[in-house]
Amino acid sequence: MAKTNHWGAPVAAAGTLVAVGLVLLIMLMVVEARPAEATFPGKSGKIAYSGKEATNADYEIYSIKVGGGKVLLTDNANNDYEPCYSPSGRKIVYSGQDGPNGDYEIYKINASGGGKVQLTHNGTEDLTPCYSPSGKKIAYSGKEATNADYEIYSIKVGGGGRVQVTDNARGDYAPSWGSR
Repeated sequence: MAKTNHWGAPVAAAGTLVAVGLVLLIMLMVVEARPAEATFPGKSGKIAYSGKEATNADYEIYSIKVGGGKVLLTDNANNDYEPCYSPSGRKIVYSGQDGPNGDYEIYKINASGGGKVQLTHNGTEDLTPCYSPSGKKIAYSGKEATNADYEIYSIKVGGGGRVQVTDNARGDYAPSWGSR
């Protein structure tokens, strides 16, 4: 008589469920413990991120190679967040505070630092910028007025040519371009 194992499939399925559960738990912990944003340009191997050096310091934009070698790209008395590399990896767009108590505007700098250019100029919040795959446009979330909800806008890479992409009564935030 041949001996059969009727528990093989259920035991294997239970093991798979445990493994999937552990992966989901680890993913949840990674998403939950997200202290800073970072962006990776691809070929250059550098990561841009916002961070601060001291407890009471403001946030600045840094770049770092995967193996180390942090470089400070912005150095001012205002908070700078949400960096995003251009497709070429030569420029970084980010949201920066317009003065110590000001609103946030969209800025662009060279990936090596310097060459800062303010791309938006208004009295409301402009956040979460992202380059288009062609590198010719930047999408971001912004407000039309102080008490308005966030909408998605696009501008030319040099500033100007603002186009409102969404228009509704709910907040639209953190755009990302898809590939062609």
